[in-house]
Amino acid sequence: MSKGLLEEPPARRPLAPSPHSRSPLLLGDEAVALGALHGGISAAYGYPGTPSTEIFETLVARADDHGVVAHWCTNEKTAYEQALGASMVGTRVLVSMKHVGLNVAMDPFVNSALVRIHGGLVVVVADDPGMHSSQNEQDSRVLADFAGVPCLEPSTQQEAYDMTRAAFDLSEGLCVPVMVRLVTRLCHGRSEVTSSPPRARTKPSRAPEPRDWTLLPANSRRLWDQLLSRREETEAAVAHWSEDGGG
Repeated sequence: MSKGLLEEPPARRPLAPSPHSRSPLLLGDEAVALGALHGGISAAYGYPGTPSTEIFETLVARADDHGVVAHWCTNEKTAYEQALGASMVGTRVLVSMKHVGLNVAMDPFVNSALVRIHGGLVVVVADDPGMHSSQNEQDSRVLADFAGVPCLEPSTQQEAYDMTRAAFDLSEGLCVPVMVRLVTRLCHGRSEVTSSPPRARTKPSRAPEPRDWTLLPANSRRLWDQLLSRREETEAAVAHWSEDGGG
């Protein structure tokens, strides 16, 4: 197991209390955005689509205060590609979309599982069981398994915050993107969320092995073997964070 993957995160520190609760009441989407900001992201990219839209609305509103680049993109594919570029230079980055948007981003999403991720790359995908605002209710967990990347599934707003923070550590430890999969009820429900101390943003740096980002067939075969060889390590790390929500 990579060093640090199963370590517990630091003790949570409460946010400023609201008039009616000890901790702020956050949508699941807002909790994810806060988890990303406190997880040390330098950039975020996304494309709107219910039930994921509030993730990026929250990030855009807070980006300047946190010194983070946050851009709406033309579509999910361009959003994912920009996020992948930010990861390539060693910075932590989040990209968000709804489940049908992941179809648009499938080319860079699947290929990004083979490159050796440098800066933590987290893709947050909001599924819509029951089709409240979507043309289908496809299950993004199938696509995570298809690509061979870890998938974290928070069941509460607190877990959405904790798992998003943890996902960046997992991504860098396992050198793969990590999916955080939400559903409509979680995205649009509110609950108290207690935060942890924000982490410092990573500075840009050169990828150790540039050839690990060039998917020529010879490199791809080697990287595919490496991805398969980390399967047990990936499953153990995901099981740990799924059991206790990251702490």
